[in-house]
Amino acid sequence: VQLQASGGGLVQTGGSLRLSCVASGGTSSNLHMGWFRQAPGEGREFVAGIHWSGTSPYYADSVTGRFSISRDHAKNAVYLQMSDLKPEDTADYFCGADSTVPTSSWKRGYRSLEIWGQGTQVTVSS
Repeated sequence: VQLQASGGGLVQTGGSLRLSCVASGGTSSNLHMGWFRQAPGEGREFVAGIHWSGTSPYYADSVTGRFSISRDHAKNAVYLQMSDLKPEDTADYFCGADSTVPTSSWKRGYRSLEIWGQGTQVTVSS
């Protein structure tokens, strides 16, 4: 399975963006999926994750209440709706997937996901 992320761009503070991550080469319906981000000079930070069933979303404290993760099994996709964007949200956003390790562990620091997609850049201007 490969992951293709898209939807990044330039937006003003307070604006919104919707990121998409589509799986190809196999089904994603049995994979926990989620989003991470990495700003220049920083480590990869967990943003949001969702269970393979579409339940139990987890969010980083910094995005809770502003970002929402969802998935569509029919489209083999996971989405990240980002609202009230701030300059500190500026980063490359990556989608990831894992068949066994739950997203609650991703929030606690797990980074050895089985599958990573390429990044999509999000820039929030002040």
